[in-house]
Amino acid sequence: MAAPSGSGRQPVSSTAAAVGAKIRLRRQQRGMSAAEMARRAGLSKATLSQLEAGKGNPTIDTLDAIAVALRIPIADLLARDADTGPVYRPGTPAEPGDVARELLRRISSGNSLEIWRLRIPPETEVTGVPHATGTIEHLLIATGHVTAGPVDAPQDLGPGDMLAFAGDAPHFYRTAAEAVDITVVFASPIST
Repeated sequence: MAAPSGSGRQPVSSTAAAVGAKIRLRRQQRGMSAAEMARRAGLSKATLSQLEAGKGNPTIDTLDAIAVALRIPIADLLARDADTGPVYRPGTPAEPGDVARELLRRISSGNSLEIWRLRIPPETEVTGVPHATGTIEHLLIATGHVTAGPVDAPQDLGPGDMLAFAGDAPHFYRTAAEAVDITVVFASPIST
């Protein structure tokens, strides 16, 4: 009887491949040989080789032993890096009197991180729609003055001020006599 295609092997999962690549990268960054890493983690070289190739299915205890040997948090082995290098976004003009919202960057790796530029004209109030449960909204004021934050605890902010608050509750932004330019970062947990 012929063996099933693929010789009965499971395909390499993207998670296993990502974890394996992270183990290899961190080991190399520390200048450790595979033999030294295996010894410190209490693993065989063959097991470490399989894990680094993304072909293993390590237990939490194995990942913990590797993290201890590398002197890093275990979460560093599980985090997926999505950094594509430097990102440049040129500024764009805003129409006078309009609220302008621009998504500058979105990153997903355990949390969804979005960076927006918000420009609000003078004498304007914007009601913030509550975001997903667990979202934290971070404001960094570039220019102007604004009263912003949760409806029950707003803050008066000026250039250089930063405010972080629970974005899953009602919130608002209110300008006075001048326009405001704000960088807004939304950090939301990714539900699976």
